[in-house]
Amino acid sequence: MRAVARGAQSAVTVVRRRLRAGELGSLPVVLVLAVVWITFQCLNQNFLSPRNLSNLSVDIVGTGLIAVGIVFVLLLGQLDLSVGSISGLAAAVFAVLNVNNGVPEWLALVVAVLVGTVAGTVQGYSIARTRVPAFVVTLAGLLTWNGLMLAVLGDSGTVNLDEDGLVARLTSYYFTHDAVAYGLAAVAAGAVFLVSDRDRRRRRAVGMPHRSLRAVLVRTAGLAVLAFAVAYLLNRFQGLPLALLIFLVLVAALDVVLRRTHYGRQVYALGGSIEASRRASIDVTWVQTAVLATSGTMAAIGGLFLASRITSVSQTSGSGVLLINAIAAAVIGGTSLFGGRGTTWSAVLGMLVIQSIASGMAITDTPQAVQFVITGGVLFAAVVIDSLSRRSLEAHGRA
Repeated sequence: MRAVARGAQSAVTVVRRRLRAGELGSLPVVLVLAVVWITFQCLNQNFLSPRNLSNLSVDIVGTGLIAVGIVFVLLLGQLDLSVGSISGLAAAVFAVLNVNNGVPEWLALVVAVLVGTVAGTVQGYSIARTRVPAFVVTLAGLLTWNGLMLAVLGDSGTVNLDEDGLVARLTSYYFTHDAVAYGLAAVAAGAVFLVSDRDRRRRRAVGMPHRSLRAVLVRTAGLAVLAFAVAYLLNRFQGLPLALLIFLVLVAALDVVLRRTHYGRQVYALGGSIEASRRASIDVTWVQTAVLATSGTMAAIGGLFLASRITSVSQTSGSGVLLINAIAAAVIGGTSLFGGRGTTWSAVLGMLVIQSIASGMAITDTPQAVQFVITGGVLFAAVVIDSLSRRSLEAHGRA
């Protein structure tokens, strides 16, 4: 118990130091999420019910995957406005190939994802070679890919997916055995400990600042409690959703790519300063192209999950507030608009906030207009916090 107390005290000290330096991390969004959940639970006792939380975990996946792709673009200090249209185009390509032309689902799915990759690659290469702002190029892409989606769908306008098909089951299949959810929680906790401890050892070996073993254990224990609590709630309804499992695996894999690979370090470096990156012999064209290709790929995958949720594709796919929600999720989660700061988990937290607000509004019969106002207020607060945090980092010579 004394070791745990010392570890907790060490963790509090680290948090205080980071707050004074302006390194807020995910703390603001976690506090906002807690306030949202407590508020709606007080208004309706069914908000934190296993059924509602399970539905919430599936609802965040489609837009969340798109938001993860946007995180990559934001890390460069850029913005991708075409992801909504790319998601709709990918879903339309899949539906037309599979339903209208009888192409096997797996092949139609691969082609649809590749469509998103190609669209993102074209935009990324155009941005890198012409140096036209990404805002302009992707705005043109928004119109172009939306036009292609309408052309692909043709006169029919709407294509209904097979409810028993591969894509439809992405959001309707659940692992009903309790051991699956608990096993995933155990694996996640073990992976966090192994990665954190390995990082601690490597930093200590070269004389860099590092967490103590007690701090690593306390952090792992906290995450384990959270993971097992989520598993328990999911098992009380229908079990672990396949969509949530795929989502978490993709987010974790892309987090490793960003923070543990040479490519990821190049992305962060480019977000810090393009000119400095050029002088450091970083292939700016390749990095920018790869980032937009990643964004397009994630948009396509997200579009397939959104189509799976409603088992249909129409001319409105990829439109509406999808783009706004995806960008807002990345920013609210803590990804900096100035580039160079953020992780893929930022999109998960931000999407949880946005979808929690939408879910709470739905079960309390609150007008949608209020939902937009609240979401806009949270987004504005996130941008202000990001700006103030950057100023604090500059004052400490760390930005």
